[in-house]
Amino acid sequence: MNGEILQAVLCLVLLVVLAIPLGGYIGKVMNGEKVFLSRMMQPVEGFFYKTLNIDRDEQMGWKKYAGAALIFNLFGFLAVFLLNLLQGLFPLNPQHFGAVPWDLAFNNAVSFVTNTNWQAYSGESSMSYFTQMLGYTVQNFLSAATGIAVLFALIRGFVKVQETGLGSFWTDLTRSVLYILLPLSLVVSVALVSQGVVQNFNSYDQVDLVQPITLADGTVITSEVVPQGPAASQIAIKQLGTNGGGFFGVNSAHPLENPTAASNLIELISILLIPAALCFTFGRNVQDKRQGTALFLAMFLVLSVCLGVVLFNEMQATPQLAQNGAVNTSFAGQSGGNMEGKETRLGIAASGTWSVFTTAASNGSVNAMHDSFTPIGGLVPMLLIQLGEVIFGGVGSGLYGMLGFAIFTVFIAGLMVGRTPEYLGKKVEPYEMKMAVLLCLATPVAILVGSGVACMVPGISSTLTNTGAHGFSEILYNFTSAGGNNGSAFAGMASNTLFMNLSTGIVMLFARYVPLVAALAMAGSLAQKKKVAVGAGTLPTHDAMFVGLLIFVILLIGALSFFPALALGPVADFYQMVG
Repeated sequence: MNGEILQAVLCLVLLVVLAIPLGGYIGKVMNGEKVFLSRMMQPVEGFFYKTLNIDRDEQMGWKKYAGAALIFNLFGFLAVFLLNLLQGLFPLNPQHFGAVPWDLAFNNAVSFVTNTNWQAYSGESSMSYFTQMLGYTVQNFLSAATGIAVLFALIRGFVKVQETGLGSFWTDLTRSVLYILLPLSLVVSVALVSQGVVQNFNSYDQVDLVQPITLADGTVITSEVVPQGPAASQIAIKQLGTNGGGFFGVNSAHPLENPTAASNLIELISILLIPAALCFTFGRNVQDKRQGTALFLAMFLVLSVCLGVVLFNEMQATPQLAQNGAVNTSFAGQSGGNMEGKETRLGIAASGTWSVFTTAASNGSVNAMHDSFTPIGGLVPMLLIQLGEVIFGGVGSGLYGMLGFAIFTVFIAGLMVGRTPEYLGKKVEPYEMKMAVLLCLATPVAILVGSGVACMVPGISSTLTNTGAHGFSEILYNFTSAGGNNGSAFAGMASNTLFMNLSTGIVMLFARYVPLVAALAMAGSLAQKKKVAVGAGTLPTHDAMFVGLLIFVILLIGALSFFPALALGPVADFYQMVG
């Protein structure tokens, strides 16, 4: 068991060690400062600006910036939607997969454009290499870059004084891809290929089984199909961009997507690397590193506690598995604990840590089945998404969501002492509070409305593999995943239905773009404000008291919004288990 704990601690330490220098690098890149890749990338960057007639120094107002982001994402949606519908006409399709049904194509396009990567399909049995590469992998880059761009527009809102411009969306997008996402993805891709992750354009292989399998009807199976494809390049950006969509159906539990302990560690760190680094970028770019450190600590403390809760519960197994001591669930000479739904080559620590990292980020990739976790072990990943995906969260989107909570926090503190709230020298007034409310409450509204409607749909129970509290948890988790732009699932629910494809698609759109526009509107308002001098009554936003208050507000808004739903689902499931 000590080894399991050390694995989790190692992941946390590596995350911090790598995030700090990366945060400084990202800050330089987005400010247009010289970095070690400048000599190589500046000609490429300049070529894009010249070819597309982009003014790299343009100062867009928040409405123009938001319009550019939304239009760009609309074209991305249409491109992926058409690729799905016309899949059979394109090359790099050795298995000759045909057109994707329109409702699933809609869901897929929305999912990848919104950085959710919710998958109601299995890649190796329905998607060509062309669709995976040109559609999904490209959107993995662009959706992540959109989040980074919007975050930096908000950062400039805090920094600028009595101005209207927030920078150029096109410049921010280009720099995010060329200097940040592409180089990191190249490094991670090569590392994954070295561990055995496939990267080719071969047709699927058919290989003989070591031992034939006889089915219940007497049929003897002597061979199996081994899928191939350009997986490593997509897996790298799916993790780094907090996208999460698997090249193969079982995602990072697949031995060709995550074959070794080393590949597992590389992918695991990649999930939170950029979101964690952006906290330090924020401190650097607002010229007060303590501010970024405070936000990082709030996220890191919640992450650590959640990780401890999940590992404790998964290591304890369940009464049903232990069977009153008849079954040995200890860690003596074996994996131990609740191994249901987990890869034996990975074990409890790697699976539990992944479940927390992937739901703290809006990543959603999995190396174990969350539906098979213990009730509390499954509740924690669900709650992490329900908090608004702000415990690191998505690339860019997680931090601008957390900044919404930070503004909420200074507003509540201001009410308690009778002062106009301030954050980073800017007064927080009614307009900013309205935008902060949209930032903080869009996710709960999307999740609860979606789940509620789903529960009223006739026949929804026929799509579930469980009834009662756990069945409700499956519905709640799936809409939580869509509403948090996460993409993971309690896989016990059939998701490729007309209702689920359309409803989760609408939820994903709402949860992605309402906060995005609210963040930009807030940025535009803040940029026009004067700086307020720090006084004796100004609430410090970099000390331990603020970190504690921020965590309290996140839990207050996030957890209380979902308490009734969680009580009906995983909490009731827990009491049924121990009863």
